[in-house]
Amino acid sequence: MDWKEILRRRLATPNTGPNKKKSEQELKDEEMDLFTKYYSEWKGGRKNTNEFYKTIPRFYYRLPAEDEVLLQKLREESRAVFLQRKSRELLDNEELQNLWFLLDKHQTPPMIGEEAMINYENFLKVGEKAGPKCK
Repeated sequence: MDWKEILRRRLATPNTGPNKKKSEQELKDEEMDLFTKYYSEWKGGRKNTNEFYKTIPRFYYRLPAEDEVLLQKLREESRAVFLQRKSRELLDNEELQNLWFLLDKHQTPPMIGEEAMINYENFLKVGEKAGPKCK
């Protein structure tokens, strides 16, 4: 039998028996099963081949739910400590006035309009005199 005849018979016979047409839901279920199977094989294979991925730290933590009071308090406290630390890094008014005075004292001529300029050497001098917080 040649392939043309086989194809004609196949197209002429209705889909019955083991090759019957599956419903959409059955096709979706089968597709999901295959996807889950292949994905778990792939994920398992990658996990075992490279141990470096185990050392990557977790960088996202979900927000605590309303019923998790302890986690909410911990989050509030850690945020408060972080904001206090950042506010200590900022210059207060006296330090800011001192930095402005040093920058004004070490400006480099010529002035262009009302804008004052500073060269790199004077910038480094100001950095030394201003202290570690202003650097």
